[in-house]
Amino acid sequence: MNDLLIEKVELFKVPPRWLFLKITTKNGLIGWGEPVVEGKAATVEACVHELLKFIIGRCANDVEDIWQTLYAGGFYRGGPILMSALSGIDQALWDIKGKYLNVPVYELLGGAVRKKMKMYCWIGGDHPEVVLEQAREKVQQGFKAVKMNATGAFAWIDSIEKVKTVAQNIKLLREEFGNQLDVGLDFHGRIHKGMVKRLIDELAPYDPLFIEEPVLSENNEALNHIYPYTSIPIATGERMFSRWDFKELLHRGTVDIIQPDLSHAGGISEVRRIASMAEAYDVALAPHCPLGPIALASCLHVDFTSINAFIQESSLGIHYNQGFDLLDYMENPEVFEVTDGCINLLKGPGLGVEINEEKLREGQKLGHDWNNPIWRSPDGSFAEW
Repeated sequence: MNDLLIEKVELFKVPPRWLFLKITTKNGLIGWGEPVVEGKAATVEACVHELLKFIIGRCANDVEDIWQTLYAGGFYRGGPILMSALSGIDQALWDIKGKYLNVPVYELLGGAVRKKMKMYCWIGGDHPEVVLEQAREKVQQGFKAVKMNATGAFAWIDSIEKVKTVAQNIKLLREEFGNQLDVGLDFHGRIHKGMVKRLIDELAPYDPLFIEEPVLSENNEALNHIYPYTSIPIATGERMFSRWDFKELLHRGTVDIIQPDLSHAGGISEVRRIASMAEAYDVALAPHCPLGPIALASCLHVDFTSINAFIQESSLGIHYNQGFDLLDYMENPEVFEVTDGCINLLKGPGLGVEINEEKLREGQKLGHDWNNPIWRSPDGSFAEW
């Protein structure tokens, strides 16, 4: 298959905080990927360049062998930078393979187990008036589920006054929408172990769909104490980067929903394996995706073939996307139309998204240097964002 030899790899660092990758083969087939860590785009870009010597000249159809070479070919493995670089490359290779065979990627993964995928998107969570306004907007756009921050910055052990404010936003949503709107609550790793159960006590009466990252993933052993305390499903995994990271968590049985990110956890190849591992432990899948259209399409192809996938995140209208939103670099934004809370099967070959390269190159001229904010507690000490 000399016509499928990889000849060129290009990278586009574009607003709002994304890095796109374009792989071109000898016969002119193009595959797209999103290799990025939010706040470390330039570092991941450098990592992709380091990996090019293992990619250029390879047959693009050798998706699994290239994955194994990029992952295991170096003495040091895993982590956010390498796995995110590998993720974008993997996405692009699946895109090429699907286009070469003229089928959607999910067909290459065994075929779809569903005709549509339930979606949710972000509505903030810091101010009550914003929460209601954004929730109404998302419902009008067709969504039946949203997610928001449960809290702002929290001390290791915080005041009762502050604890009593955490349920106000979800309370407003329940008063407005009743149980017709599913609401996920993201603790964002901001809460330390000593406060989690107390916050759950405040939130439980309002029936959140799930609680996400109640503690940071490096403190997953704390879930041994948190998990038995509540009937609310516990979700985590956006800061875990391979099946080996998820292995112990699944074995412990202290999670209900895993949230690997298709741009951080090894791409389509690895997240499909993680999803299968989770299925064996009766754990649901809800891929993390606050990124762009290629990442979202990659998520959906895994969702379409994973029986335990139950909901998918989208960055449409997220506050990070100021100036450039999910659909702005696409030629066919209609494929992500939300109808009755769901996105239908993607029908195009490969990932099924067509990138407007002219707009992408315009965005590249602007670039970005996005970083998350650094938060401080009232006493001046560092606080988790």
